[in-house]
Amino acid sequence: MRLPTYQDLDRLVDRPGLIRPLMNLWPPLLGSSIKILSWSTDFRRVRVRLRHNRITNNYLGTLYGASLFSMTDPWWVMMIGRTLGPDYQVWDKAAEIEFVAKGRETVYAEFHLTDEILADIRSATADGSKHLRWFATEITTADGTVIARVRKQVYVRKRPQS
Repeated sequence: MRLPTYQDLDRLVDRPGLIRPLMNLWPPLLGSSIKILSWSTDFRRVRVRLRHNRITNNYLGTLYGASLFSMTDPWWVMMIGRTLGPDYQVWDKAAEIEFVAKGRETVYAEFHLTDEILADIRSATADGSKHLRWFATEITTADGTVIARVRKQVYVRKRPQS
């Protein structure tokens, strides 16, 4: 069986019932023990989990920092791109992570794209200008303990109409 590529997944992204199980087979997520727990049908909410196990441990027995970062990587761009549609270019521009506590158990991250954020982006890009926006995500344990904070800057520009 051939694992899906990013391009395969992108073609299916209009079908939220398929995108979650297929993305869970995507090698960067699967190999890092990252799983999408939920993805709303309007593409505005995503919840992911990173299991604490031998694969995700560093030599200190805590979660590997790159795995923590990876669990937050594609979601803002995918959510914004899918919600705004093909008339917009959406890219990651910058990112940073702050490690707050030792990750010694399974952790979770949630992403929520609001109507207000989308309206701000549409307004800022209406004339074709680029728009840079920072998004913050906390990585927490099941009881809400913050393990890390991730900030991602997303680039958005309306594509020129031809």
